[in-house]
Amino acid sequence: MNEQTMVADDAAPRPKFGFTDDELAVMPTVYRDDLLAGQVMLVTGGGSGIGKGIAFLAARLGADLVLCGRSEDKLVRTADAIDRATGRRPMCVAMSIREDDEVDALFDAIEDRHGKLDHLVNNAGGQFPQDAIDFSRKGWRSVIDLNLNGTWWMMQTAAQRWREAGRGGSIVNIVAHVERGMPQAAHTCAARAGVIYLSKTVSTEWAPLNIRVNCVAPGVIESEGFQVYPDEALARFHDANPMKRRGDVWDVAESVVYLTAPSGKFVTGEMIVVDGGMAQIGVVWPAGRPDYFGGAKPNGV
Repeated sequence: MNEQTMVADDAAPRPKFGFTDDELAVMPTVYRDDLLAGQVMLVTGGGSGIGKGIAFLAARLGADLVLCGRSEDKLVRTADAIDRATGRRPMCVAMSIREDDEVDALFDAIEDRHGKLDHLVNNAGGQFPQDAIDFSRKGWRSVIDLNLNGTWWMMQTAAQRWREAGRGGSIVNIVAHVERGMPQAAHTCAARAGVIYLSKTVSTEWAPLNIRVNCVAPGVIESEGFQVYPDEALARFHDANPMKRRGDVWDVAESVVYLTAPSGKFVTGEMIVVDGGMAQIGVVWPAGRPDYFGGAKPNGV
């Protein structure tokens, strides 16, 4: 996997995980170059990590991109890199999906710029590794508000705008496989489960509106997000799946394109799990495996 050294301001050097911009610009893909030509795609949290990989691929396939996120600097750097690679500069909007008025303003801006939206990819989210018994109420609310409420504001607003315009669209929510729970990540487990079953529910409600709603559940995907996890957890992440390796952002990006392109036209209410089989055998302990569960042993059941 691709790892380069990056020095944090207040810590020892740690790997920078994920692909470089130059690598994302030339990664091989199974899709033809013009697959998404004429389509407008909004990617939340598109300035880094998985969202950045999705954005690069969509732009390379001809989509008109809109990127949003809380960090304007990240968005601009990603837009610059995509522009250099494809000649297609994404529209960037710095905002928080947790704020419903900012969500409305975002969709207004997309309408003014592009006149339509075809695909919404809800990638924005975040969490921190901690035992559930130690969550602060503020920490719990923050993760739930971002991962569940924020995602819902985006889904509902997109659907309402499509209904008003008399046209359909597709939504892809980036979630996680939560069927067996997520020790040390109970807050995001609760939120992601909510998004999964919201998606299944509204995929039926919104079918008459020609709106498809699906989820992609990544497993251990190597990206900048790995920076929040301790070294002892990172050292065993790959042992939590039978393929014994980490996935990458391109694995997720190509799954998202499958659902948004004509290949996914008869798929709704579903979840594609991209985890190397982790759902079958493994448990990831993002803060480090407790001694009670055999802390010195490889990650896995």
